[in-house]
Amino acid sequence: MNDHKGILLESGTNELEIVEFQVSSNKFGINVIKVKEIIQPITVTFVPHAHPHVEGIVQLRGEVLPVVSMAKVLGLPVVRNEQEKYIVAEFNKQRVVFHVDNVTQIHRISWDQIEKPSDIYQGSSSHVIGVIKRDDEMILLLDFERIIVDINPESGINVDSVKKLGNRERSNKKIVIAEDSPLLRKLLHDTLNEAGYVNLDFFENGKDTLDYLESLEKVSPDVSEHVQMIVTDIEMPQMDGHTLTRKIKESGNLSKLPVLIFSSLITEDLRHKGDQVGAEDQISKPEIAELVLKIDQFIL
Repeated sequence: MNDHKGILLESGTNELEIVEFQVSSNKFGINVIKVKEIIQPITVTFVPHAHPHVEGIVQLRGEVLPVVSMAKVLGLPVVRNEQEKYIVAEFNKQRVVFHVDNVTQIHRISWDQIEKPSDIYQGSSSHVIGVIKRDDEMILLLDFERIIVDINPESGINVDSVKKLGNRERSNKKIVIAEDSPLLRKLLHDTLNEAGYVNLDFFENGKDTLDYLESLEKVSPDVSEHVQMIVTDIEMPQMDGHTLTRKIKESGNLSKLPVLIFSSLITEDLRHKGDQVGAEDQISKPEIAELVLKIDQFIL
């Protein structure tokens, strides 16, 4: 992994690197930024009454981590082989081990090469958030945050944390939100409504968000008359959140709009990326109460 750290230093290029792995005969991808290391399987301690997708726990350099069977998550046959690997990942301020059949290679691609899954074959319970076509094969990009929330709902966005902020005035200030996950869009809608923000527009990726903002710009150069805040995820097909933020900040009429990045990829090592593209602030999922407080601070 150390040979692929260059992309970690770049911001707003609309590119990412993915680790390609296999489960059964199928190919999947995970963002390199989420991957801490890839190791050979080690001894797993069984945990009674654990979630069916959790094989058990392992001790890795003194830290106890859950091991998630990707075959069980995806409903594929569990097949043991000599090429099995553990992908040690970190996001949403937590670490987890994903057990896969094999890790093959790393690809550097553009977000605009990733197609949104069709509703016809995706289904409401699908973990697929993007399809990458390479020659005569396809790599499916997975929603690892949803995989973990399905296992442990408490790790997701919690509306109760917003309720603790107390009674709040309803606000008609318009907030535009770029988030590709249907689950997260629903949770953000409910929690921001609870926080008093009821005028929300959601878009599935950065490109659609930027197109919308530019359409408003054609109607009125002062876009802030129509929109007062942008909240964006980072990982999105077509255009990522860093690129969206950079393009907003480079546009004379849009540049004054405050942009908050709300992502599972906000770590101290990666915070510089959001700073470089001009984001007003960056909040790590699932800290929804902190996001609300930041909206309070920056919205005009």
